[in-house]
Amino acid sequence: MTIKIAISSYSFHRFGGGPEGNGPLTVEQMIDKCVEYGADGIEFLIEHLRMSEKTSPRALHELRQYLGMRGITAVTVAASHNPVQVTEEARTAEFDKLIEAIDIAAALGAPFVRALGGRWNTADSFADLLANDGGEPPAEGYTLDQSYEWVIQALKAGAYYAGAKGVTLVLENHWGLTGTAEGTARIHDGVDSPWLKYVLDTGNFVHRPDQYAEMARFFPDLAVLHAKVYKGGGLLVTADIDYERLAGMLAETGYNGYVSIEFEGKAHPSEGIPDGIATIRRAFGLPGAA
Repeated sequence: MTIKIAISSYSFHRFGGGPEGNGPLTVEQMIDKCVEYGADGIEFLIEHLRMSEKTSPRALHELRQYLGMRGITAVTVAASHNPVQVTEEARTAEFDKLIEAIDIAAALGAPFVRALGGRWNTADSFADLLANDGGEPPAEGYTLDQSYEWVIQALKAGAYYAGAKGVTLVLENHWGLTGTAEGTARIHDGVDSPWLKYVLDTGNFVHRPDQYAEMARFFPDLAVLHAKVYKGGGLLVTADIDYERLAGMLAETGYNGYVSIEFEGKAHPSEGIPDGIATIRRAFGLPGAA
């Protein structure tokens, strides 16, 4: 079995952050682009499914048919939730977002839902996040320990629900409480469920002294790899990632999952996505590599 390539819907539409503007492709058009670029799968941000009005049961069934007829697998649905909330009411609302994403993934036949560890949103800028080792101070009157407990409780319940649906949550290193491998592992190990795995974002350990050592913490329970690529330079930051080195490290673990392209460069996606796919094919020795 060989590595398969997916493309995140974020690569096509960065919410006004790239030269493609803020007029997204429909999710059907994104799927067609996956076919054109020779990818095997697609990851959906739930925002893009909403923009294309693909969240009702009927619309999801039609989308699943569209995927199947084009030979593209729905790999992940990203919940885009934030479990770090100071009131029980707000935490319940964020938990409901996770449940919705699980239900959507089940309807699409997607094996994974991306779950987040959450943020306090007390950092004023991305530069402040980097300066604070990817994390943030808690809101006044609260502690980091409290926020980790909120997240662990939410993901324990979420993982239980996901498992009953045949869906696995994948926890990403996505700043805030998951700004380091240690913080991400604290949540993963605290949940302690077979229905919670890791998704590794290769571009989100740029601030750490040894980004490869951080990445390796996830390997024993890794479900999906997000390969950040930056043709034209990064929108926020450009991580210097040696994908050949990373491919060698993963080969030692026997990893055969998806490598999903997350294009975050200043070039147009029509250039940046194919360039990123070529980079990954070369690094992993996949068919079609130039």
